[in-house]
Amino acid sequence: MTVTATPTPGKTLLNPTDHALVLIDFQSQMAFATKSIAPELLRNNAALVANAAAGFNVPTILTTVAEKSFSGPMFSEVTDPFPGQKLLDRTSMNTWEDAAVIDEVNRIGKQRLVFAGLWTSVCIVGPVLSAIDQGFEAYVITDASGDISEEAHERAVARMIQAGARPITSLQYLLELQRDWARTETYDMTTGIARKLGGAYGIGITYAKTMFGASEGGH
Repeated sequence: MTVTATPTPGKTLLNPTDHALVLIDFQSQMAFATKSIAPELLRNNAALVANAAAGFNVPTILTTVAEKSFSGPMFSEVTDPFPGQKLLDRTSMNTWEDAAVIDEVNRIGKQRLVFAGLWTSVCIVGPVLSAIDQGFEAYVITDASGDISEEAHERAVARMIQAGARPITSLQYLLELQRDWARTETYDMTTGIARKLGGAYGIGITYAKTMFGASEGGH
């Protein structure tokens, strides 16, 4: 059997119009006990994901648990890119068991869902496994999620992968949505987000542009 290559992306790669993003419980009380990732890195990565989604107009659900009575406000880094958007507050640890969230999932109408939030072993495992059971595709942004220990986080990620979820990272999410530097309409936005929130990669972009006006793809 002869296989012929074509210059087309793989079907499992994300693009801005083929999925919805669900950001779960990026709240003070949840962050206090998170030990699998440093809080400043968690906040940075969550901001990177939120800005990427907002910049590429990805339909995004923001949900909290017991915001007023226990868990506190959602990170401003997550809410600021979506001014005026309502937060869906829940009592259930499993987001997928909340009727208001499911109504929003159905309204958006995307079979492919990307998840990130706190904690990985509870508030991410629950909806990811539930969504997969109901025929959805699930992706998990692992470095924009965290748990009470590295062990808890890693076991949760492994469990979701075993069920068919696909793990990705925050910078990977941004760059996968851009994917081609010739897409000039989103080039400045993508590199701008990367410069601000992309860690060492962002430092490199700033250096290259400042020192000799470099750009990816000759843009």
